[in-house]
Formats: sequence, C-alpha cells, structure tokens
Amino acid sequence: MSAVELVCASANPDKVAEIQAILGPAEVVLLPRPSTVPEVAEDAPTLEGNARLKAAAICEVTGLPAVADDTGLEVDALGGAPGVRSARYAGEQATYADNVRKLLTELLDAGALDASGRTARFRTVALVRYPDGREVAAEGVVEGVIAPSPRGDAGFGYDPVFVPVEGDGRTFAEMSGPEKHAISHRGRAFRALAARLAAGT
Repeated sequence: MSAVELVCASANPDKVAEIQAILGPAEVVLLPRPSTVPEVAEDAPTLEGNARLKAAAICEVTGLPAVADDTGLEVDALGGAPGVRSARYAGEQATYADNVRKLLTELLDAGALDASGRTARFRTVALVRYPDGREVAAEGVVEGVIAPSPRGDAGFGYDPVFVPVEGDGRTFAEMSGPEKHAISHRGRAFRALAARLAAGT
C-alpha cells in the first residue's frame, strides 16, 4: 500500500521532524505547510479544537488532506495547567525555556516539592481533515512527574522536566528519539492515527 500524503499544518520545525520520525515515510509522507499561509489562531478551549482549527485552515488553502496536532501538559498540582495553553504558558512569544521556568516556579509556589505532588501527563490529539469535511482523530497520553530542574539536551518544549512513569527515571530530553517516541504522547497519538488511516476509518 502506498504512503498517505498529508500537508502538515504545524509551523514548528521541531514538531514536524518528530512527527515524521514517528510515522516513517513508508506510512505517511508529510508535505510542507505552504509558506504563504499565516499562523492560525489557536483559541479553541480544547486540544482537539485547536488541532481542528489548524488542519481545517491548511486543508482549505491547499485543497489537500491536512494533519495537525495539539499537545498539552496537564499538571495535577496546578489544576491541569498549563493544558491547552502549554505552548504559550509564559506568554504569546514565550520560548521553551520561559515556559519551563514558569512551570517550575508555579510548582514551587504551590508547595509541590516531591514527586508525589508533581504528577502530570502529556496529552496529544492528532487530526486529519479532508477537503470533503471528513475527519479522523486519535489521542495519545503518557503519565509522568515533573523533575525539580531541567535535565538533558534532546527533545523540545517541556521534555527536559518530564519524567515518564514508564521510563527508567530519565526525562524525555535525556532519551534518544526512538526511546522517547516508543512511549510518548505524540508517538501514541500518531501511531493510532496512522492505524486508523490505514484501516480507512
């Protein structure tokens, strides 16, 4: 069976590279987002809603099937924050380091000092939108805890402070790409999405 071609709605090169690494070119070929397409306002109240906004916008412009995802880090001690605001937690122009710094500060302010009080999960929703309006979506979740300080140089976003429960104590940023993708939220979401696409659902 030939690979499915999808226009990738993300403008984040780290995320695009990770998605392609997870899927592999044999299953899904990601076509680049047209450079002329402006940023899509991610103002939906849910991860699925934001993924839908992005995929629908790219699909409408290109006339081709488009794939988008949205990811949130849900920290229990912070009432599920940053959640849908994860990428913009420290402000609209926040860097990865800005967001991590704010997260660690908020946890200290909340009195969450040991691992039992720093439980969290990453959640990703991946969604494909077709020109005829059909959609296929899948979700991936991984449980973990927030480390007291960043560790590791790989990955991006909150990876340096997220320690997955199913791992060996390392943060995502201390793992190789394949190690991370095997258990990550994004890996699970996109493998589930690829399986649904292959099954024609």
